[in-house]
Amino acid sequence: MIGLANNRKAEINPHNPMIIGVPKEIKNNENRVALTPAGVAEFKKNGHTVYIQTQAGLGSGFSDEEYVKAGASILPTIEEVYAIAEMICKVKEPIASEYNLIKENQLLFTYFHFASSEPLTHAMIERKAICLAYETVEKTDRSLPLLIPMSEVAGRMAIQEGAKYLEKPMGGRGILLGGVAGVKPANVLVLGGGIVGTQAAKMAAGLGANVTIMDISLPRLRYLEDVMPVNVDTVMSNEYNVREAIKVSDLIIGAVLIPGAKAPHLITREMLKEMREGTVLVDVAVDQGGCIETCQPTTHENPTFVIDGVVHYCVANMPGAVPYTSTLALTNATLPYALQLANKGWKKACTDNEELKKGLNVVTGKIVYKGVSDAWGLTLSSIESVL
Repeated sequence: MIGLANNRKAEINPHNPMIIGVPKEIKNNENRVALTPAGVAEFKKNGHTVYIQTQAGLGSGFSDEEYVKAGASILPTIEEVYAIAEMICKVKEPIASEYNLIKENQLLFTYFHFASSEPLTHAMIERKAICLAYETVEKTDRSLPLLIPMSEVAGRMAIQEGAKYLEKPMGGRGILLGGVAGVKPANVLVLGGGIVGTQAAKMAAGLGANVTIMDISLPRLRYLEDVMPVNVDTVMSNEYNVREAIKVSDLIIGAVLIPGAKAPHLITREMLKEMREGTVLVDVAVDQGGCIETCQPTTHENPTFVIDGVVHYCVANMPGAVPYTSTLALTNATLPYALQLANKGWKKACTDNEELKKGLNVVTGKIVYKGVSDAWGLTLSSIESVL
């Protein structure tokens, strides 16, 4: 209750120090951490207190000793971190075992992807927490600054993983992505020309594949046509073109994003029969419901499954496999926003900064983000009603 009292004071006095808690990620094979020792030092410099769960940073290469040296205090259990903190900084959404640890009015700053999980949505409504989602923080140009770094990692990893699963022992067609002299390279289809799709196309092209990237935006396709290598073709995305392309594709990357909402299904179950056996699908949009109908979230422990001879790779936290790179990329982007929340309190920070305001999804039992209310048919409240 001390944390809650301090949180209320922080809303009245913007300069009141805040207690920050960083639990160890417990999702399967999630090795990232929400704060580096450098981030701890920045919070301390601004007068805040930081508690890190023991070994939270180990998977990303940061020891407890480094955090202590930067000014953090180490706590042995996740329960203690949640109990003391006013703001919880995480990487992935809370899982079921964490729900009851979350306190009323506690600020959670993490990836949530509410539109892909009804149980999580209802749990956060019930806990009456303040849920500020990395993935819906949005700039005036509609870019998503806290999603971009992980989208870059995931886009590049999609090709790395796809190339591996094209190997015959992994269930694929037995094709080398870039081919060799006298043998054609693989055909790679990328659905979506955003950050993920662009990075995937660049990586696939760099490995020598024949790449087709599809999008519904003609201006975006014009841009991609200008900046991509000669082995990348741009094609307007529609059902006919998708159906034609999947017949000759060896690796298909699903890279479609509608911020805060479910991704549309561009490839349906019945379309699998038009693909060749051993085709590999990598659905990067799986944490938003997936843009391939047959994709269900998998883990790094068991990353693939096969339907109709088609290999599906649907790991929901792909960047978690390269945690050192991912943690540094993510915290470079999140720290400035986290500092605003700590320095001003979440209400003033979100009032002052429209980008942060758009990150609010569920606040003290109310849904304030349209994509979430639409996904589950729940009542939408105005953000103004909670600020």
